[in-house]
Amino acid sequence: MARRALILVGVVLGGLALAHSATAQEAPAGRFHLSDTLPVDPAVTVGTLDNGVRYFIRVNQRPEERAELRLIVNVGSVLEDDDQLGLAHFVEHMAFNGTEHFPKQQLVDYLESIGMQFGPDVNAYTSFDETVYMLTVPTDSAEILRRAFQVLEDWAHLQLLDSTEIELERGVLLEEWRLGRGAAARLRDELFPILFSGSPYAERLPIGTPEVLESFAHEALERFYRDWYRPDLMAVVAVGDFDPEVVESLIRQHFGGISAPPEARPRVVADVPDHVKPLFAVATDPEATGTQVAVYFKQPVRPEGTVGDYRRGVVEALYSAMLNLRLFELSQQPDAPYLGAFSGQGRFVRSKEAYVLAALVREGGVTAGLEALLTEAERVARYGFTESELDRAKQELLRNMEQAHAERDKTESLVYAAEYSRAFLEGEPFPGIVLEYDLVQELVPSIEVHEVNRLVRQWITDENRVVLVSGPEKEGVAMPDGAALAAVFAAVAGTEIEPYTDSVADAPLLPERPRPGSVVRQETVAELGVTVWELANGVRVLLKPTDFKDDQIVLDSWSPGGTSLALDSDYVAARTASRVVQRGGVGELSLVDLEKVLAGKAVGVSPYISSLYEGLWGSASPQDVETLFQLVYLYFTAPRRDPDAYLALRGQITEELRNRAADPEGVFRDTVQVTLAQNHPRQQPATVELYDEMDLDKSVAFYRDRFADASDFTFVLVGSFDPDSLRPLVETYLGGLPSLGRVESWRDVGIRYPAGVIRKTVRRGVEPRSRTSLVFTGDWQYSRSGQYTLRALGSVMEIRLREVLREALGGTYSVGVSSSGERRPAEQFSVGIGFGSDPERVDELVGVVFQQIDSLKAYGPTQDEIEKVQEMQRRARETALKENRFWTQVLLDHDRYGTDLRDILAYEELVAGLTADAVRDAARRYLRTDNYVLVTLYPEATN
Repeated sequence: MARRALILVGVVLGGLALAHSATAQEAPAGRFHLSDTLPVDPAVTVGTLDNGVRYFIRVNQRPEERAELRLIVNVGSVLEDDDQLGLAHFVEHMAFNGTEHFPKQQLVDYLESIGMQFGPDVNAYTSFDETVYMLTVPTDSAEILRRAFQVLEDWAHLQLLDSTEIELERGVLLEEWRLGRGAAARLRDELFPILFSGSPYAERLPIGTPEVLESFAHEALERFYRDWYRPDLMAVVAVGDFDPEVVESLIRQHFGGISAPPEARPRVVADVPDHVKPLFAVATDPEATGTQVAVYFKQPVRPEGTVGDYRRGVVEALYSAMLNLRLFELSQQPDAPYLGAFSGQGRFVRSKEAYVLAALVREGGVTAGLEALLTEAERVARYGFTESELDRAKQELLRNMEQAHAERDKTESLVYAAEYSRAFLEGEPFPGIVLEYDLVQELVPSIEVHEVNRLVRQWITDENRVVLVSGPEKEGVAMPDGAALAAVFAAVAGTEIEPYTDSVADAPLLPERPRPGSVVRQETVAELGVTVWELANGVRVLLKPTDFKDDQIVLDSWSPGGTSLALDSDYVAARTASRVVQRGGVGELSLVDLEKVLAGKAVGVSPYISSLYEGLWGSASPQDVETLFQLVYLYFTAPRRDPDAYLALRGQITEELRNRAADPEGVFRDTVQVTLAQNHPRQQPATVELYDEMDLDKSVAFYRDRFADASDFTFVLVGSFDPDSLRPLVETYLGGLPSLGRVESWRDVGIRYPAGVIRKTVRRGVEPRSRTSLVFTGDWQYSRSGQYTLRALGSVMEIRLREVLREALGGTYSVGVSSSGERRPAEQFSVGIGFGSDPERVDELVGVVFQQIDSLKAYGPTQDEIEKVQEMQRRARETALKENRFWTQVLLDHDRYGTDLRDILAYEELVAGLTADAVRDAARRYLRTDNYVLVTLYPEATN
């Protein structure tokens, strides 16, 4: 079982990842022995060069004609000297700002020229313990692949660290630091010194400090690169559609000659010291919007290399799955003591594992939430899990492994690249899915409930315990201190607790099969491999069989109407209707019961109601596809009204919104939204007062009305199936849906963009940071070429503004440009430009944006910019065409607007026809300086 990362929510958890370790319990009888060493997946070529560089190579055709490349350097911020805080991360940035073979900005320029986008395809990250460079490249050109390995080599030991570029990049790093500030960062600054007490992790955040970033000597940066970027701390990972011998030769050619320094500094693994007494930290902030409590039980890192270790990991995965389901079940009660809760065990940092219990709780409800977490854990300790819970958890685990095994030839390359990165950094075994499938099949049946039950006593200890609490700093809301938190542990230990009752509904998912309908008309679009059925009840079905995934069928659907058909007085009830229904379950099954009934099935369906449409979307394994159709039928015909689930949902929404106005970014976004909608009542910010208009009966009634008539619904099915095999299910479950023959459409409620120039300033927050949103809007007339050119304009602007605002001026960490044209309810366009910056530089940077717009209008883009956009679009389309969800969306869109499905095949004509003149004309038409909205967020203290 490839190790899963368990990401904990919220600032308390600080983005730290936990993952399963593995271990021996009772020995199973069979092919495997607990002492057996887990082998290396034979599909992977693993080697070590003479200088110490390790490499991992795997051939994989998902996606085709692509390679996922990684340069992994086993060093991060924890190794920085005192004058280098933030410089591990700074070195990573400099890798894109000049190397021996790609001076200055030529690297990003080259990668964009071959169709790769900065961010999605070209990126890197620095953490406490490692720096990883990630590169996706096409493999249909030997020269591109060769140069990709030159890029990796340059990153490894040929960075120029040019003085001019260092000074320019200071601004970018400071803007990244600024972007990360806010309530979450301030809370983290208070909590991490306790969580990592006595450890370098407490004071070596990868982002560093502004003091060092502003003033470090260039020699300190060069020293970090010289000391730590060396072959014995490096690995190269290559996964993709290529000749492995060619790739191995390229690795040897580019990395075999890197020399190790004569006197290498020892690469010490930073420790997190043990402690006998529990530690407590309580932090508040006036801009915090939610309250959280987390308990970390720190543990030593354990070995993972044997079958016994693997079996231990399976046992622990079963424990977490069962406890998390109990925690979820409790959260669905009207008076639930928390909004959501989590239990997980695994890797904490490089030198420690941890068991974590965490919850998002109500305002003022820290002790109640903590008590509930500890009570559920204590309930397991005293009475254990039930056999029925374990059976369901085993079914789920086995089914997940079956799916992974079935998709073993369709696994994405980036999944393997991440796995081999962990293998190098943390020693994670990678025996391969074929062996893991056999392991799980043999090991799981032998696991008994008492093995899982005893984990809680091993994990929940007095020693190495850290309790972290964070929440809003608010008058009248008191936070518990360490003594009060300690008292909760003592109280739970002395409380009478009843055993858990595993109630499972006796009702079947679908008591009776519906009366089937029939296909009355069929057509094919041979060019696309699409079959279109029309059923007797009016339902349309578009089917596209694919071989992109072996164990996946994706469903989507639509019908006109949406919340636009609700009265203004019922809008909130309509807006929340699909959430209310989904929380209620279907038929005679509550949501909790439904989860239990579906255990062991790879299937899921969710209803939605948007402003103009309603429908359902979901997916299933081919072997569970009938369940998919049954769920669709039930969400149409038997949505369940559950007052308890409704009250739980309403309480959670209230807590989520209670302090929303304290978040400066939230107020900024709300201001942009309200301004663009001209204060329309249906585009008001979400507030507790607004959601007081929620109404269970109105929500259920509106939902039932929207799904009462299937005659105007279209369903799209894409994936691993034969249309003939699905036909009986389609005729039974979709053909059996109710049909009233209503003729209806969405309603235009009058939301329009404003005219003229509107500038607004939002003053919120204490951090020295600003956000700017510049949005150009207006009316337009839809055409395929016009929509394509509008999007191309956005791409050109994003490239240009990144080069100027970030690279040339160091004024922002990132700039985003979005461009789109709406066709319903009215034909309107918008081009949005957004970036963060120092408040003192807002006017300067906005002025530069307008200068670039004027330049684009006057001279148009360069041919180089046009070719970059074209190549990026071609490369993105190549991979999208092999994804099931792309096809469900594109088929749905064409059906929704009544356009010819064959237009999908004409995309290359649009790309090839893009010209500089067309983009220049689009800039003149859409980027009008007499019609835009400019909203800027400033801190409250700024004049």
